[in-house]
Amino acid sequence: LYGRRGFQQYQCVVPSAAAAPVMRALLARIAQSGQASFLAVLKRCGDQASAGYLSFPREGLSLALDFPQSARLAPLFAWMDDCVHEAGGRLYPAKDAHMSARHFQQAYPDWVRVEAQRDPWLQSRFWQRVTQS
Repeated sequence: LYGRRGFQQYQCVVPSAAAAPVMRALLARIAQSGQASFLAVLKRCGDQASAGYLSFPREGLSLALDFPQSARLAPLFAWMDDCVHEAGGRLYPAKDAHMSARHFQQAYPDWVRVEAQRDPWLQSRFWQRVTQS
């Protein structure tokens, strides 16, 4: 479906209080960009807190979109990231290929607890990108 270059998935969760205007803004900006997502999933997340240090779900709406890989995604994703984070939301780290250290550390403050327990010999490019800046 996406060809040899593949795709990037963008998944975020936004608190319910800000979800409607943020989702409208995200979808409008995507339409203006000319980028297309062949898959869109919207889910309501409940308010039950997770005990996990890096757990993605939080109360609000989650939106997942698949985009064909393109260099034009970088500015779109950067704008979307800022919009999500200004609303108190966060991105899904397990599906991320671009999240900034600033956004990760704001959205997942318990990352320092994970880092304190991490074996120094085990480190992914993702972990380097989001913790070492």
